[in-house]
Amino acid sequence: MGSDDGPEKIVSGAVIAAAELGSDVELTLVGDSDEIEKSLRFLDRRPKNITCVHAPNSILMSDSPAEAVRKPNTSMAVALELQSEGKVDAFVSAGNTGAIMAGSLLKLRRIPGVNRPAICALFPTKNFKTTLALDVGANSECKPLNLVQFGALGSAYVSAMYNIKRPKVGLLSIGQERVKGNTLISKSHELMEQSNLNFIGNVEGKDILSGDVDVVVTDGFTGNVILKFGESIESFLTTRIRHQVSTNVFSRVGAALMSPFLRRLRRAFDYAEAGGAPLLGIEGITIVCHGASSPRAIKNGLSLAVRMVRTDTLENTRQRMRDSDLLKLK
Repeated sequence: MGSDDGPEKIVSGAVIAAAELGSDVELTLVGDSDEIEKSLRFLDRRPKNITCVHAPNSILMSDSPAEAVRKPNTSMAVALELQSEGKVDAFVSAGNTGAIMAGSLLKLRRIPGVNRPAICALFPTKNFKTTLALDVGANSECKPLNLVQFGALGSAYVSAMYNIKRPKVGLLSIGQERVKGNTLISKSHELMEQSNLNFIGNVEGKDILSGDVDVVVTDGFTGNVILKFGESIESFLTTRIRHQVSTNVFSRVGAALMSPFLRRLRRAFDYAEAGGAPLLGIEGITIVCHGASSPRAIKNGLSLAVRMVRTDTLENTRQRMRDSDLLKLK
């Protein structure tokens, strides 16, 4: 209910997902039941694997996390409560990001051994693999131990979702050399070398798209800047291609011949393809979607949640933290 454009696009995305994911997946829409039913009637589609749970209140984008968690009977709180009670397996929201994180911490709690959860995002690479970056917005200020734990959380996610046994973990810095970076990077580097992570050392911004590293670790402030820059690339490419095509007939012919490639290139940087960003480190599955998510983005966010459930990403993360020597680090 608290997305930028109201419930219509959320409901539309859920209807598409319900059909594509199949009858063995049940989707629960939580919010103002009258508004949800109105959207379903407008779509004139009501898959049998969609149910509705009424929540009379909603969290605004302008609400602070503290204000949000105090609001009673919000769609977000009710949905998270359903997961904490085991009635649903995952929570997907295009609402207030700070409230999503605060609510998830309050209702689901942290995985033992995790000081702070982190939001992760996937970036395309030149060798057609993906690079996971975290944190991309949950923690603007971090300590070295937080970054090491982000590396463990990212490794667990990549291992479960992409069947990579020993994901390569890099620490984002201003240079690959050991001595490059500020105090946070220097101390984090030292701790990562002591951990059982497959740590390959410092990496630079250019390495995110290289495909040479599986997990890139950074603080939430830097990570969010990178994420927002990445989200701008699709729009930039679209604008520049259209401008170039309009210049002369030869450009139009060339664009027509290359259109399949150009569409794939644009999709690689389209946030709607990923659907949402998982919040890692909590005792549950939370997917944070863009506030202005399209139905396609919501559909893909729901598909991501289902995949995380089916690959048992949560248990893999628990096991990784139990087996990790990170608990011994100070």
